[in-house]
Amino acid sequence: MNILVVGNGGREHAIAWRLAGSPGVKVFITKGNGGTGSVAQAIDVSPLDIDAIIEATKLHGIDLVVVGPEAPLAAGLIDRLDLAGVAAFGPVAAAAKIEASKAFAHEIMDAAQVPCAKSWTFDNVGQAINHLETCDLPVVIKADGLAAGKGVVIAQTRQEALDTANSFLVDRKFGDSGATLVVEEFLVGEEASFMVLTDGEAILPLDGARDHKRIFDGDQGPNTGGMGAYSPTPLLDEAAQGQILKTIIKPVLAELKRRGITYKGVLYAGLMFTDAGPKVLEFNCRFGDPETQPLLYRLRGDLAEIMMAVAHGRLSEVSFSFDPRPAVCVVMSSGGYPDTPKTGDVITGLDDASRIPDTRVFHSGTKLSSDGATITSGGRVLAVTSIGTSMQEARETAYKAVKTIHFNDMHYRTDIAAIKP
Repeated sequence: MNILVVGNGGREHAIAWRLAGSPGVKVFITKGNGGTGSVAQAIDVSPLDIDAIIEATKLHGIDLVVVGPEAPLAAGLIDRLDLAGVAAFGPVAAAAKIEASKAFAHEIMDAAQVPCAKSWTFDNVGQAINHLETCDLPVVIKADGLAAGKGVVIAQTRQEALDTANSFLVDRKFGDSGATLVVEEFLVGEEASFMVLTDGEAILPLDGARDHKRIFDGDQGPNTGGMGAYSPTPLLDEAAQGQILKTIIKPVLAELKRRGITYKGVLYAGLMFTDAGPKVLEFNCRFGDPETQPLLYRLRGDLAEIMMAVAHGRLSEVSFSFDPRPAVCVVMSSGGYPDTPKTGDVITGLDDASRIPDTRVFHSGTKLSSDGATITSGGRVLAVTSIGTSMQEARETAYKAVKTIHFNDMHYRTDIAAIKP
């Protein structure tokens, strides 16, 4: 079976790695990165070039396309693959809108009576300013559209809130993605990520995870795509998962279906566990990055079989479980991230890190130079992931591997999995 993974980050490296471990599977990947060559054959196609991806499926006899990032999903890649008769893992554009538009997600949640933060939507800067001048602080301000995980600001002061509204709506910091603003009440509690697989009928939960979005230790500094993650989390025990399936996941999927939208693929709920119970912070239409890295390290099952079952509406026929041992992922980023990441620096120590037991180094923003060296090519560079008999052992192993790796101006948080959930 030939499988094409669309995307070239750490999440896609982890997916390709697990798919390559399935019997009889050959993995292809769009563009690839400096680390994917050992598990997948790279094809020179952009993850956003839908026409070229369709052609590549014909050229390489692709049996299944697995889409990693949100942008191709929102652009309708799955719709086009369906028309071409190619099996695909991921939601159609109408379903992916639950991530591509925060306002749409709130519309769905309100209709489904799903617990979430109160929200207000603005596309007029004057109206936004009027609201922000009197609302409670802190306040959460989000770009409505896709912004690579960086379109969320938690404004602590009135001035920061007003400046953020102007930067989104007037200065167009995120272009059209920020042309509409979603303002949310600030929720207090503990965060966790809960993902489920669905083929449009059956729903199978994945184990829980927690990511660390802020750039600095102690959850300080601006939001990023994610600086680390761990799985499992005590917040998402069996009882909590059952409650969330009943009160959040199933009502949302049912509301989408009521509107004629069948959701297939993975649905990610970013949750805040408040005193009043779990509430939705966001929905994503794809696997989380970096939560996928520790989750897939712990997965016990044939990922190719599972994803093919989702694509063909046979999810009820497969089963999987998770290694009870915890896994921890530490992201190493380049200098200047998340604003203006520095690139082109040589990375050393990767071989030493890969020799550490129970550890995988997943590549994100890396590429091979003309002389064969691995160099940085993006903001999030590596996702060092380890598994252990305890969370403490897993994080100690991950940081041991991190400390063998070096590149100029590298940055990583030192408290991943140390902040108690």
